Amino acid sequence: MTIINAEAGIEASSTLPTITITRDFQATPEQLLRAHTDPDIYTRWVGPSDIDTQIQHWDARTGGSWAYVSVRGDERYAFHGSFHDVRDDRIVQTFTYDDMPDAVSLETMTFEDLGDGRTRLRAVSLLDSFESRDGMLASGMEVGIVDGYAKLDALLAAGDL
Repeated sequence: MTIINAEAGIEASSTLPTITITRDFQATPEQLLRAHTDPDIYTRWVGPSDIDTQIQHWDARTGGSWAYVSVRGDERYAFHGSFHDVRDDRIVQTFTYDDMPDAVSLETMTFEDLGDGRTRLRAVSLLDSFESRDGMLASGMEVGIVDGYAKLDALLAAGDL
């Protein structure tokens, strides 16, 4: 494993085209599930601080789908995917950046209750190739993850979830 960012626990496997993100939150699994499935909450925290997220479609249930656009000034970045499995303790979904339609990732996110109101989020993204994985890592995703989770921490601390 190559550690990309220790703060959010972003790691790239040396043997598989995967990215694993691990982060502990002062939150319950239910709060983290809601943060990832409620579109109004999701848009308040996802991505870099200088980007506005606009939901185009959101059906966060097993068999549902989603699409959103991230906007920074005149720049627009569109993403879409499908929710394959949505449960209390995990979400399995696809993730596609519209400008790279062949680089689809399959993401499995789990919420592990650590007790005392803390939960460990673990997300594993499997891409179709090391090239696609490395492209995702080079895209600036680290900034979006670190900034986004800091915004999520603030929402949780403010009692907004």
